Amino acid sequence: MLLRDFLKRCTQALEALYPASEARSVALWLCREKLGVESYTHIVNPSEEIPEYMLPELEDDVRRLVRSEPLQYVLGSAPFCGRKFKVGPGVLIPRPETELLVEMVLEAARLSGPGTRILDLCTGSGCIAWTLALEIPGSEIVAVDISEEALTFARCQFSSQFSNQFSGQGPVFVNADILSESPAIPGGNFDFIVSNPPYVMEKEKTEMRKNVLDYEPSLALFVPDDNPLLYYRAIARISKSLLKPGGEGIVEINEALGEETAELFSAAGFKNVQIIDDLSGRKRMARFQK
Repeated sequence: MLLRDFLKRCTQALEALYPASEARSVALWLCREKLGVESYTHIVNPSEEIPEYMLPELEDDVRRLVRSEPLQYVLGSAPFCGRKFKVGPGVLIPRPETELLVEMVLEAARLSGPGTRILDLCTGSGCIAWTLALEIPGSEIVAVDISEEALTFARCQFSSQFSNQFSGQGPVFVNADILSESPAIPGGNFDFIVSNPPYVMEKEKTEMRKNVLDYEPSLALFVPDDNPLLYYRAIARISKSLLKPGGEGIVEINEALGEETAELFSAAGFKNVQIIDDLSGRKRMARFQK
């Protein structure tokens, strides 16, 4: 089959779920990852053929996509901060907007000197923890999640097959419930506490797509409408106990609750509390200092 014909078929099949431009982007991404072609290959080389042995796999991929399964699960990986992270059912897919959190931590950590200690709460795939470990030589990262399924992904992100990408000490991954009164988190005196916790209110489900609702873990996404800041209360409690004096917390937030989140950290006794917008002007991060 010609590559251009497959792209057309795949795009048309996905237009039942996505706008035409997004459906085409998904089809191009699938072919780029599975076939190693560029997004323009079918244009500059209209006679480009898909190898016969690849067609059954690609057709199965399209069937999965048409059932609303996320492309990242189909591929088994998701991009984040210039690297690929393993993902699959049971682990939240890394989002591009979370890269802003990492950039903020990296900027601050590079000023704090060697031996930076960072605690990542609700680590999920480990994308934040591993990126910080890879980018800050000599750092010590502890990463926590309640889901052992997610931690299975996190622990193996940069195993032996990725050893050429990492030569330092990897993050320490811990199974713990941060909502408990005394979560079993090793160590203390962290320079930074970071988190992308669950913050989507149940009532916001109506705005979300089936590929998220039907496939990604609700445990990593949703909070009760009557207690939407419960994870931030836990983060504040843990930060008061485990942050060094002068240490910082940087967390991703629900843009609809920016003011309430800032008030929570201020009321907990933290100083220099800020709500930070992303490039689209959306309230994306909260930052606070002990």
